Amino acid sequence: METRSSTELCFPQLLNNSCKKPERLWSEAVILDMVLLVSLLTVTLNLLIIISISHFSSTHPLTSSSSLAVSDFFVDFLVGLLLMPGEIFRSTACWFLGDVICSLYCYLVCQIVSGSIGSIVLISFDRYVAICHPLHYATRITLGRVKCCIGLCWLGAGLYSIFYVRDELVQPGRSKSCFGECTFVISYVTGTVDLVLNFIFPVSIIVFLYVRVFVVAVSQARAMRSHVTAVTLRCSVNAATKRSELKAAKTLGILIVVYLMCYCPYYSYSVVEVNVTSTVYASFLIFVFYFNSCLNPLIYALFYPWFRKAIRLIVTLQVLQPGSCDASIL
Repeated sequence: METRSSTELCFPQLLNNSCKKPERLWSEAVILDMVLLVSLLTVTLNLLIIISISHFSSTHPLTSSSSLAVSDFFVDFLVGLLLMPGEIFRSTACWFLGDVICSLYCYLVCQIVSGSIGSIVLISFDRYVAICHPLHYATRITLGRVKCCIGLCWLGAGLYSIFYVRDELVQPGRSKSCFGECTFVISYVTGTVDLVLNFIFPVSIIVFLYVRVFVVAVSQARAMRSHVTAVTLRCSVNAATKRSELKAAKTLGILIVVYLMCYCPYYSYSVVEVNVTSTVYASFLIFVFYFNSCLNPLIYALFYPWFRKAIRLIVTLQVLQPGSCDASIL
């Protein structure tokens, strides 16, 4: 029986119980560098958006919509800061952090991903009420209720994550085949529940809400065009408000399409193979899954000129000057 060289093992002292060190090819190294660049870009862009919304409070006061946006972009920031580098380390290097940290990492992945999906559902509902029931928006979508919903969303994601990784939390390292790897195996029941609760159910709600938003937005756009000759100050203000709401709905629609494009490959493959994390395509599907967090701020920058102006003020350190929060960036 051929034995492996000690230099090829993660833990040479354990001999046959140790995992083999991953061998990185040139092409894999190039892809890895690109993924690290995407991770850095994700962290930077989402941090810029969070600073922009939070710092320029006089121009963009803290409202229910901005609170939901900050919550969503903070999730994307965590994906770039923790999950992307963690997946790179888990899949391309020997795991030296132990079984407990591996189990906690799996819990963190589930927590952040579930929280991200919940945030998108909340944003979709916020836009639905703003477009379809504008007269009731101020009374139904209050800042206090939004904060409560965000808290409940993360609490629910935390409880669901305990169910999802319960076996690993009870017995860390139960899924590994050798020392030096961090793997996570789920049962058929857990995989099916995750497919329903983390994909089919939220996607159904999001698509339903946005179809309603799209229908109402189209009717409102036609109404605005038909009354374009009525030029009064009040109508102009109302028209500007409507245009802002319609633009937000359009941006949300693009975000949802990108979300589905990034999330569908992972969950579509889970229909064929419930335990996706144990397949050879796991890392690729997971990185596509995470790539949504990088695209979100790019879409935001593309559709909102005030964000590009805010970036210039942040990069040039003008935000450090007294009274910079009162700067007009609209």
